[in-house]
Amino acid sequence: MLNVAQVAAEIVAREGGYVNDPDDPGGPTKYGVTLATLRRLNRDLTGDRRVTEADIRALTEAEAARIFVDQFFKAPGLDRLPEAIQPSVFDMYVNSGANAVRILQRLLCDMRMAVDVDGVIGPQTALAAGRAQAAAAGFFADAYGIARRNYYYALGDARPASRKYCRRRDGGKGGWILRAEAFIAPKYHLTDAEHRARVAGWA
Repeated sequence: MLNVAQVAAEIVAREGGYVNDPDDPGGPTKYGVTLATLRRLNRDLTGDRRVTEADIRALTEAEAARIFVDQFFKAPGLDRLPEAIQPSVFDMYVNSGANAVRILQRLLCDMRMAVDVDGVIGPQTALAAGRAQAAAAGFFADAYGIARRNYYYALGDARPASRKYCRRRDGGKGGWILRAEAFIAPKYHLTDAEHRARVAGWA
């Protein structure tokens, strides 16, 4: 299993350099770090006393990885979760913020664990996650990854502009789906036919 530093390094490598996709609500982004994140952290990387698009362009891979570990793993308390699901929840938190925790909390509710779906890892969620891991040690991480994959498909259902992240132009699996399945055992991956059937109703 990858450790936190390795997951952060993989996120940086996968996200790549500077992009500013008009269909991505995150806006200017580099290595997966958005301008909004830099502004929230007041990271003036250019030294001009402002945090602008120039600071996103100046961001280094090492700085991005530090931001991920500090702000998207330690700060929200992901280290309080069972180790088996930490990599997937961490990767999802970078991608979708507190929605990563809400997905977990909904899964716990489906497993009859009483938790609030509030996107916050408090004692209640941490305890329930530990119990779920103990009860389904061989399946809990996969169940989270599948719930995450379903969340991405649901975003595509609701927001046509997001479909290109779920489905490639040739109809195959897009980056979001591949990202979720990277944390799911191969036996639970959708076949190409199953994926195409899932998105068949999209324009």
